[in-house]
Amino acid sequence: MRTVLFWIVLALVGALAAQFLMSDPGYVLVRYAGTDYTTTVAYALAGILGGLLLLWLLWLALTTPLRAWRERQAGKRQARTGEGLDALELGEYERAEKLLAQAAADNPEAAAGLRIAAARAARHRGDLDAAHRHINALDADHATARAIANAHYALREERPTDALVALDAPQAQPLPPRGLALRAKALAATGQAAAAYGLLGSLRKQHALPEAELDALQLQWAEDQLRQATDRNALAERWEAMPKTLRHEPAVAAAYARRASDEGWHDAAEQAIRQALEERWDEELAHHYAALPGVESDERLRLFEGWRKRWPASPAAASALATSLRRRGEWPAARDHLQAALDAGGSARIWEQLGDGHAEAGDEQRARLCYGNALRAARGEPVMMLPPEGAATTHGAQTHVVPEHVATEHEASERITAGQLPPPAAPLSATMQPLTDAPRDPHDPRNPRDPRDPSFDVRDDTPLPPRPPRV
Repeated sequence: MRTVLFWIVLALVGALAAQFLMSDPGYVLVRYAGTDYTTTVAYALAGILGGLLLLWLLWLALTTPLRAWRERQAGKRQARTGEGLDALELGEYERAEKLLAQAAADNPEAAAGLRIAAARAARHRGDLDAAHRHINALDADHATARAIANAHYALREERPTDALVALDAPQAQPLPPRGLALRAKALAATGQAAAAYGLLGSLRKQHALPEAELDALQLQWAEDQLRQATDRNALAERWEAMPKTLRHEPAVAAAYARRASDEGWHDAAEQAIRQALEERWDEELAHHYAALPGVESDERLRLFEGWRKRWPASPAAASALATSLRRRGEWPAARDHLQAALDAGGSARIWEQLGDGHAEAGDEQRARLCYGNALRAARGEPVMMLPPEGAATTHGAQTHVVPEHVATEHEASERITAGQLPPPAAPLSATMQPLTDAPRDPHDPRNPRDPRDPSFDVRDDTPLPPRPPRV
């Protein structure tokens, strides 16, 4: 379209010029070597234009081969670059490194990206020295790209200090978004989470990382900077500077509570966790709150009772109430809540608390079974059901225990009937590990009475007395 317009305009200009020259053709005199040449202005202009056209055609004829050769070389460079990138993606790292290095030498304008790609191919081959040579071959015009590449690989090799040194070089300033992201990660890796957290605003503004990744880093760096606070003033300043939504995150609230407890701010630690739990219930945070040091009060007991009513299916709520009751010396009630926590899905931590309670109550046998179940639950193995209360009787100095397969099947049947447990996929006798008086192989590692089994004795190295004969 532009060409057509050009020729139309040119024709109009020519028509106007012809109309002007027809009224007065003019007179042109050229004297050369004693000879006079006369003509009109129109013919003189036509001659000049014709001569220029001939010169242009001659120049075109002379430069066309050279231009074709240059285009061919450029096509080869482009093809080499494309082949090198394709080989890099296909895993042909040696060929990719060679092609990309040649392309970088032939194309200085794109040398930064090509040499970094060649370094990537060398790293895939395991040749770290060659990778560093490719990166360090970049000149001063590509100092920022060189610093970012060195920082990237330093972080991958767990050398965050070297990454900071590369990024803080004066030649690399100002850092682009990629450099800011690497610098923030390097700061966090060197224990400077507060400085990394301070860069989040710039990272979001420049879209240096995806929003989901920035949200995850914000949560992690907020937790780390609270944990790294060196004194009370720094802890309070960092906590107050956080947005309320972040302070209600369970991991952040737990980190603050730990540091506040270390500084003796027990009330502040409890308040932070309570506010976070009111905003969003979290099992781990509830367990952490119940384990906070401090004197058991009626207020804490009422709080745990409120949790139990509000979240009746929560193992953490039942465990917290049981912990408070056990500290008050009300073990039978605490034991019932711990059993409810197990029925609700509690695992190793609940078994350990149940073992602690039985040990404090002087029931050594059940304590050892609970500690063994804690280890089994942590390993993902089936646990052993405890004998019901009252199944053990004492005659003098000896204790006689009802066989486990009788007691536990009866208790499990009652719970299934009451709807507290789902019906088993197989008969209970096929899934339990009963404690009977049948002969046992002393070399069987699954034998719960074998001292080599971790569940035999967790808190006491004293071997159990020999089992008395059935009465």
